[in-house]
Amino acid sequence: MESHTTKFKVRLGLFIAGGLIIFVVAVFIIGRQKNLFVPVYNLTTTFYNVSGLQVGNNIRFSGINVGTIDNIKIINDSTVKVDMLIQKNVQQFIKEDCEATIGSAGIIGDRILIITQGSSNAALAKDGQQIASKEPIETDAIFASLQVTADNAAIISFQLAEIMTKVNSGSGTLGRLLQDSTIAENINQTIVNLKQSSKGLDENMNAAKENFLFRGYFKRKIKAAEKVKLDSVEKKVEKQKEIDKKKK
Repeated sequence: MESHTTKFKVRLGLFIAGGLIIFVVAVFIIGRQKNLFVPVYNLTTTFYNVSGLQVGNNIRFSGINVGTIDNIKIINDSTVKVDMLIQKNVQQFIKEDCEATIGSAGIIGDRILIITQGSSNAALAKDGQQIASKEPIETDAIFASLQVTADNAAIISFQLAEIMTKVNSGSGTLGRLLQDSTIAENINQTIVNLKQSSKGLDENMNAAKENFLFRGYFKRKIKAAEKVKLDSVEKKVEKQKEIDKKKK
């Protein structure tokens, strides 16, 4: 009987000890999340729509968790007030012109409040001060925009398919150009004629240079070109002399 009583007391003691350990761990975890063990100060901001933000969600500054959401309260039909608990050791970095915006901890993670960095010459945000906010982009709006983009892409793909079908069947100017061998041969012949015309023009220009009526004109053109080159060389030499004088 005494042995049975002893075992019962041992089990009871272990159960109570385990319960106390679980209680202490829970208090520690909750206290850490609520910043109960570190000095904090308060900031507030307002939103038109908090987009699923909840009390207890984290607050991030420069990508680091620096506090938690303490309270969310509806002020009127267009304003929701958000109270923040910020760790005291980051107060020196949060300025009056910082902005609060709502983001996500991941693609499908919890909502978080993000405080952007302010300007270097701005004053520090004081305890209880309200900072500006930037309204979050709703997920539904993003999906709606993506849907419009997808619909436009589908229309463009359908139109391109129609164009390629017409081209492959020889319809339209481009289709006839690609499918009709006669048009292709005519284009090739046109290119050959242009090359021959260009060659003939070069021959006529060479003949004109040899003609005594135009010989003086071409000589003057050559002299003018040589004079331009000579002037350019002289300017470069003078500029180099000025640079050398300055160095001396």
